[in-house]
Amino acid sequence: MKCWVCKRQARGFGHTDNRHGVGSPLRYPIDWVFCSQRCQNVFHTMYGNWLKAKDEPIKCREVTMIDPSDVELASMKKCLKAFGEVAGGIGFTKPLGDYSEAEALQVIDAIVTRYTEAMVEHHDATKYPPVRGMKESINDPFADLEDDLPWETKP
Repeated sequence: MKCWVCKRQARGFGHTDNRHGVGSPLRYPIDWVFCSQRCQNVFHTMYGNWLKAKDEPIKCREVTMIDPSDVELASMKKCLKAFGEVAGGIGFTKPLGDYSEAEALQVIDAIVTRYTEAMVEHHDATKYPPVRGMKESINDPFADLEDDLPWETKP
């Protein structure tokens, strides 16, 4: 399972929805899992703000925004190229207010997809600590294990 916030591999952190009883399957949403305490806290802040805004819709209450980290800011900058490509296809002279629903969804899809990819790229690159003497990090330290099996003979 992947972390709900940053899409890294989840590592045992989860969420229970206490609005439902102990025996209810709705109490344990299987996709609300997290890789770290930080991501779990981000989710709970967002979830709490959503519940407050849902309970008080008449009051145009402002909810707090979580400050983006340096990694998130870098990922946002990487979205500019994806946005430019889609906006170029639609036409730069066309105002955003004149976009059709399909065009707006196309822009949103391009930005969200690139942002998620950039976050995953960063986390994949920093998943394993650097090994002294190696030029780049290893994504799968057991990738070449098949070649080293002593009981397998090569033809």
